[in-house]
Amino acid sequence: MKLQSASRKEIKRIAIGTAILDVLMIAAFALLGLLGILQFQPLSVILAAAIGSCLAIGSFTVLCITVQQAVEIEDRKKMQAKFQLSYNIRMVVQAAWVVICFFVPWLNIFAGALPLAFPKITILYLNGKGRLVEKSDVPGDDAAKEE
Repeated sequence: MKLQSASRKEIKRIAIGTAILDVLMIAAFALLGLLGILQFQPLSVILAAAIGSCLAIGSFTVLCITVQQAVEIEDRKKMQAKFQLSYNIRMVVQAAWVVICFFVPWLNIFAGALPLAFPKITILYLNGKGRLVEKSDVPGDDAAKEE
């Protein structure tokens, strides 16, 4: 299934927000390492953050695909079942990633788990700034057409 342009745009925004938060998280780990609060192992942190971020963005992408497919389903119960199955699979994959980070000694568990929350944080930030839905995307918004 091909992603709609609005979905691609949102995935891009989530990916940018996740990348920014990754940089901030890695900088925080480095600062805590310099202060002697924790031992900063750059490869462990960067690798775990990169994989965790890819999983988070992938999960958001699967959500977009599921929404596109679900709007075509007329039976409400089938639609809910599709959403529930997608949600369950995404949560199991994310939980498995955290377990892997816990048991693999060269992956930092915090750097691997925190990026899973970055799409949600990005959405909250965009919503707080009033940028979650752009004026041009609001149906019937004549002000956007005049600009």
